Amino acid sequence: MGFGPRRAARARKAGSALLAILAVAVCSATAEAAPAPSASTAAASSVAYSSAVLRGHVNPHGQATNFMFEYGTTRRYGTQSPLSPVGAGSGSVAVSQAVAGLTPLSTYHYRVVALSSAGAAVGADRTFTTLKVPLSVAIVGIPNPVLFGNPFVIEGTLSGTGSANHQVMLQANPFPYLGGFQQVGNVELTNSAGGFSFPFVGLLQNAQVRVVTVGNPTVSSPVVVEGVAVRVSLHARATARRGYAHLYGTVAPAEVGALVGFQLLEPGHRSANVGGTVVKAGTASVSRFSRVVHVHRGLYQALVRISDGAHVSAYSAPVLIR
Repeated sequence: MGFGPRRAARARKAGSALLAILAVAVCSATAEAAPAPSASTAAASSVAYSSAVLRGHVNPHGQATNFMFEYGTTRRYGTQSPLSPVGAGSGSVAVSQAVAGLTPLSTYHYRVVALSSAGAAVGADRTFTTLKVPLSVAIVGIPNPVLFGNPFVIEGTLSGTGSANHQVMLQANPFPYLGGFQQVGNVELTNSAGGFSFPFVGLLQNAQVRVVTVGNPTVSSPVVVEGVAVRVSLHARATARRGYAHLYGTVAPAEVGALVGFQLLEPGHRSANVGGTVVKAGTASVSRFSRVVHVHRGLYQALVRISDGAHVSAYSAPVLIR
């Protein structure tokens, strides 16, 4: 006995529903059967004092997979690298991530993590230790040049791991720079920030200076040339000749033969040269100069030009001629 039209339609609908259920069941079984990725952590490379490259291997097992690294100073990690794709292949793939902002001379834990729709995999915990920050020294002379006979200071900073409370020494090699560097004063300790300051009294001529660490490793600052400017005095005296003045002064240390230029200082304009002369002998430690020049009212200064390499050119303090 056959089915009527209505019963036949109901049977077709029931068959379709059964096929749909079977299809979902098959798909679900296939999804459940898809393997999760696998992951293994490899040794870190390019380890520096604030950065490293974390490495590992991930096998996606045919599923689209991403990976990341977890890292930190404990096994709780606390930091992770960005998620990155590793593909959907079926073989092991080497993966890596560069991380920065690390603390020098610290041990870090890390592991690789792989993630796909089929699940997650975590590599074993591994560690690496960041390096020390190399020591380096920077210095400056204050002032530079220093006026002949005046004290000055060599200030600087020792940077790097272990820079605090580290012994440093000042060394100098005076002009003509043939005697080599010799220690000046006592050894000092850097402060908690690596800073130091060496007072220097009695520098008689230009000198190369540097600061060197005591002990291992021995690290030296770049060499700085501290200039010693001659001390120039200038005086003015009226003469019997209207519009002329007698300009005279001294230079210490003695710089016989050095050129002297007299300059009128005009606010808002370049100084104007009004004459010059040559430094002549005076005493063993002080030389002299003198010249009558045509002048106007205003401020005047003397520039003594030094070319012997032992000292630096310098200006006098200005004098007012009314």
